[in-house]
Amino acid sequence: MNPDLHPALGHNLLLRTDSYKTSHWLQYPPGTQHTFSYIESRGGRYGHSLFFGLQAYLREYLTRPVTDAHIAEAKEVLAAHGLPFNEAGWKRLVEKHGGYLPLRIRAVAEGSVLPVHHVLVTVENTDPEFFWLPSYIETELLRAVWYPTTVATQSASAKAVIAHYLHTTSDRAAQELPFKLHDFGARGVSSLESAALGGLAHLLNFQGTDTLTALLAGRRYYDCAMAGFSIPAAEHSTITAWGREHEAEAYRNMLRQFAKPGSILAVVSDSYDIFHACDVIWGQQLRDAVVASGATVVIRPDSGDPVATVLQVARILADRFGTTTNSRGYRVLQHVRIIQGDGINLGKLREILQVLQQAGFSAENVAFGMGGGLLQQLNRDTMKFAMKCSAVQVDGQWREVYKDPVGDHSKASKRGRITLAQRPDGSVQTVRESELPPDAKDLLRPVFENGQILVQDTLDTVRLRAEEGFMHLKPDDMPAA
Repeated sequence: MNPDLHPALGHNLLLRTDSYKTSHWLQYPPGTQHTFSYIESRGGRYGHSLFFGLQAYLREYLTRPVTDAHIAEAKEVLAAHGLPFNEAGWKRLVEKHGGYLPLRIRAVAEGSVLPVHHVLVTVENTDPEFFWLPSYIETELLRAVWYPTTVATQSASAKAVIAHYLHTTSDRAAQELPFKLHDFGARGVSSLESAALGGLAHLLNFQGTDTLTALLAGRRYYDCAMAGFSIPAAEHSTITAWGREHEAEAYRNMLRQFAKPGSILAVVSDSYDIFHACDVIWGQQLRDAVVASGATVVIRPDSGDPVATVLQVARILADRFGTTTNSRGYRVLQHVRIIQGDGINLGKLREILQVLQQAGFSAENVAFGMGGGLLQQLNRDTMKFAMKCSAVQVDGQWREVYKDPVGDHSKASKRGRITLAQRPDGSVQTVRESELPPDAKDLLRPVFENGQILVQDTLDTVRLRAEEGFMHLKPDDMPAA
């Protein structure tokens, strides 16, 4: 199935590129037959990448053929835009290939956790008439890879930090971890599709989300019936609508509506004074009702300094609701928990967990929400993603091509027809295809050829790979922010 996220903009492949690409078919050397390009992360914030998102792009976009109507629209737009248009080439593609792209795309398995500076995807044309196609789709192919991969990597990095503190301070690390970072990012991203793809990338690592479009992406691109979960939760309007003088009644209504034995509900409690709400309203006026309900009430601060506020709230709730001490010697709140969703990034997340541990509290007392910090406060340069041509075939002869700008050697590109080799010891190395060691496994696999998707993984399969790779990440390797 193909979702209908933005048909008005996304239906015409010929116009899903950069303007300057439309003249490139005229710029290659005479006799060019094939071009070979690759995608990599050239470093940046993280030393590893969690690869994700290519399958969604293939299923949504590259299984649809180019049509004569697309060509007519592109001809009109590009003429008005002042650019040349390869009308004959596109018409030949429709005539010869039924509009399906004569391309071969190879990629590492989605969910793979790999060091940066290595090839993740390659693309080349399979028909020499269409040597210009790999470059033409660079704009959207690179975008389809860098964004969900960066979100997935960022989410996995947060998971590594949270897991460290849970394993240190909790007896329930395995049960707690999947719901310790909740996606609040749908309203903070630049588009509906960003919410869907970024939100699903986060769900490789966790199971908590309020981004419903991510669930649809999981169903439609990765055959997952339900990728994430949520709970009833208040927002400021549903609390402040009662008026400040009836703040306690607003909270009591939340208990009346949603607090059942074994249930979980979240109540934002900083509309006026978070510390008064925790101490007097929750801790005294409503304490017996909370305990009697059998539910777990999650208190949400949403303002102030995240580190100081969470610690003070934890101390107040501990005084009012009591704690137990687990086998590791850390206190666990009874009947209540905390979720901090304001101002969270990797640095603040780590600071909060550190101060809670220093104060004797288990990490299981707190969960986190991230919005823009998870899905939007990143860009292509966060992990320095790039797609570059590394080989061309001219008059039957392959030649290696590369760039190595004198002003920035970090932008030097790889050379030749390359692939990713994994040695028996698990290490990986980008090598020329012709130099793949005999004892090495080629980690790039064909996923698309001539309009056909060759591999389709379920989200469960991708999650298992991500979990296996996550086991090797260390929290000390994560950036501070």
